[in-house]
Amino acid sequence: MIDLRRRDGRPLVIAHRGAPRLAPENTIVSFRAAVELGVDLVELDVIALSSGPLVVAHSDRLEEITHGGTTGRIGGRSLEELRELAPDLPTFDDVLDWFAREGGGVGLHVDLKLRARVGEAAEAIERFGLTERAVVSTFHGDVLRQVARAAPGIRLGFTYPEDRLGVARRRMLRPAVRAGLSGLRLSLPARLPQLLARTGATALMLNHTLVTAGAVRRAHDLGVPVLAWTVDDLVEVDRVVGAGVDGVITNDPGLLVATLAP
Repeated sequence: MIDLRRRDGRPLVIAHRGAPRLAPENTIVSFRAAVELGVDLVELDVIALSSGPLVVAHSDRLEEITHGGTTGRIGGRSLEELRELAPDLPTFDDVLDWFAREGGGVGLHVDLKLRARVGEAAEAIERFGLTERAVVSTFHGDVLRQVARAAPGIRLGFTYPEDRLGVARRRMLRPAVRAGLSGLRLSLPARLPQLLARTGATALMLNHTLVTAGAVRRAHDLGVPVLAWTVDDLVEVDRVVGAGVDGVITNDPGLLVATLAP
């Protein structure tokens, strides 16, 4: 099972969707760039096509899959139709095969954005021999339990909190979001044992705004490493690292590799 604790006192650097400042996110080119930077893990997202395979993409929004090339939703489009719009869209198998052959032993943080075909995703990780290098995360406890049944050797990470409606991206609602997060931050240390026990997770992927020394200490008392997402500002990096997190998920992995080097 992958070790997600700090290495020689240095927090892990996890490349969010690859190296999106160097290459389009969630593509093999971006993952290769992140590996070449010297990251510890690469984070990637997995969704399911209604009439096709599992693919690596953050959502079913075409603007994300085409990197701004068009708008709308995937709908019932096949992989072949989508690749006419986004030629570099990889299947999950494509990506796992690349990591198995060329990933240089770098870890995988697989963020499942699906509720069905979960066993298929877990079994694919096993099939490519990546069980010991992977942690699978999601907001949904039932998905983690399905992963555990399909592939018991894969490490499970619980992502918290979920922003289902994308409210945090809406400028007018940000004050309300900050107020809500403040309440979550205060209550989180006491709630962690129940959250982790309910999901079966042995790792915690925590939004950086909720990271406190108390929350990290409570997770560590439970034997659970903490990864903070998604942090690009160096002041905030210093804060979460000072709070004791084991790893930082970032869109700028090159900067963090240089900053957090021993």
